[in-house]
Amino acid sequence: MPVSPMNRREFVKKSAVTSAAVAVAGTAGAPAAQAAEAPQAAGRKPEKAPKTWSFSILGTTDLHSHVFDWDYYTDAAYKDAKGNSVGVARVATLVRQQREAKGEDRVLLVDAGDIIQGTSLAYYYARVDPITGKDGRKGPVHPMAVAMNQMRYDAAALGNHEFNYGIDVLRKFESQCDFPLLGANALDAKTLRPAFRPYTVKRIRVPGAPDIKVGILGLTNPGIALWDKDNVSGRMAFTGLVEQAKKYVPRLRALGCDVVFLTDHSGLDGSSSYGDELPYVENASNLVAEQVPGIDAILVGHTHVEVPSYTVKNAETGEDVLLSEPYCWGYRLSVFDFELELHHGQWKVTGKTAQTLNPDTVEEDPEITRLLRADHELVVKYVNTPVGTCTQDLSAAESCWKDVPIMDFIHEVQMKQVATGLSASDAALPLISVAAPFSRTADIPAGDVTIRDIAGLYIYDNTLYGKKLTGAQLKEYLEYAAKYYHQVPAGTKVDTATLTNADNFWDYMYDTAAGVDYEIDIAQPEGSRIKNLTYQGAPVADDQLFVVAVNNYRANGGSGYPHIASAPIAYSSTDEIRQLMIDYVTSKGTLDPADFASPNWKLTQAGTPVF
Repeated sequence: MPVSPMNRREFVKKSAVTSAAVAVAGTAGAPAAQAAEAPQAAGRKPEKAPKTWSFSILGTTDLHSHVFDWDYYTDAAYKDAKGNSVGVARVATLVRQQREAKGEDRVLLVDAGDIIQGTSLAYYYARVDPITGKDGRKGPVHPMAVAMNQMRYDAAALGNHEFNYGIDVLRKFESQCDFPLLGANALDAKTLRPAFRPYTVKRIRVPGAPDIKVGILGLTNPGIALWDKDNVSGRMAFTGLVEQAKKYVPRLRALGCDVVFLTDHSGLDGSSSYGDELPYVENASNLVAEQVPGIDAILVGHTHVEVPSYTVKNAETGEDVLLSEPYCWGYRLSVFDFELELHHGQWKVTGKTAQTLNPDTVEEDPEITRLLRADHELVVKYVNTPVGTCTQDLSAAESCWKDVPIMDFIHEVQMKQVATGLSASDAALPLISVAAPFSRTADIPAGDVTIRDIAGLYIYDNTLYGKKLTGAQLKEYLEYAAKYYHQVPAGTKVDTATLTNADNFWDYMYDTAAGVDYEIDIAQPEGSRIKNLTYQGAPVADDQLFVVAVNNYRANGGSGYPHIASAPIAYSSTDEIRQLMIDYVTSKGTLDPADFASPNWKLTQAGTPVF
């Protein structure tokens, strides 16, 4: 609909929620006003003030199929210690408010990826009632496509988790979206041409002046080549963000774009979780901003943190590039506000600010609720389906520093499944398992066990491998895992609140092992913590060969563990480990820790057990 022109000050006042933004806008016009008064004082005719215009780009990221403010694993409204809400239904209300305040034609909406994986709702529409169809029937429309179409997204970058269910599911989702999925560095493996659209160009209409052309470039994460190797190998290749931005940013400028905006599924600290397994940086948004001239702002994703506003100076031009990351799951909405002036028929950016808004104070959008309530209730019914019983409560609360039965459940399933598919020669080798404590809040209650109880323990859609490691390699693997703990000298009290996650080594990165016995001496420095590593009571020999049951993420190099990515394969499966766990309980009828619980590792300080 047509909107009346607003000056800069009016625009930013309507945009926002923070007094800081208003203060910036309020002072922006002062120098121009003083300059206009100077010619009058000298008796000259004042020059005509340049045409100005303002618009916003709103950004989400890492939504992970959170539509409503609901936790499928607890079967209750989402709740965390910080009072956050989740879901695009609430974010949609903020988006509507921004459009109402600023004008429909002044607001673009963009996402930075990881859309179709992460909740039971995502799994349901990928595997149970897949959007690709099943048994000759046409599949449903993905709830995230329904929600994002209703919200009128303009573009979204591909996230690495878009590839978890295979390229066919991703392509079907793409066909259901009214906006492009962008990935300038997601290439066809054979032609090395973009497999998805690299960019899109949007126009901001300005009455009586040229349109403002906004180029939106999408970049995804090179780690997909490792993490989803089984789904993309031979079909797609993934190059670096900096390399592809250097190619496409000049192209967007050559197309006459007045503003170049990037949406990157990549963090902003220059780090990589996979070490040197790939030649491209995982979290490269800051490097893109610094090394590629011509970028105005970047919507950052992937790392699940809140960065309201962050500035990087481009090394070549000296210009500031504005970045913002709105956390994940719909916790926040990033708001980029741009101010422009028209000079000789060309729009120039004269000001830009970023902030994040919290949707926890608004209600869920009624139209999205109407469109998707039935889908949500269908998934709630599915996850509450009982699959068996449990003889006692199994909690993961202490799983990050104690060998607890609930983790042995994962190990038991992994080892039993791998054992069924080994060759005769590999079956003669000792079989062990490695797995990470994905959720400290996971709990399988005594009594009925439902799908959501198991899904709450194993929250990822990982599949299963068996890989072969020597004893020496296994010890290095466990040493790498042990860097998860902060060093606590002997005689010093151990505080579990500060013990873990040293050097940003998160819970999902920390593997425990079953099938071998060992101690982790947290009084020792990194690299010399694994003590008394034994198999069936005998010390593990350096040349002893093991089959290791491990998930596909880790098997393909995820988190940078040594040796495992290049290790020989003894077994592989496309079945999700979560489903194997559900099948295990279903077939046995009863989950009894007496069948699998076996404490085999512990923390020590100079040989003295910590717990």
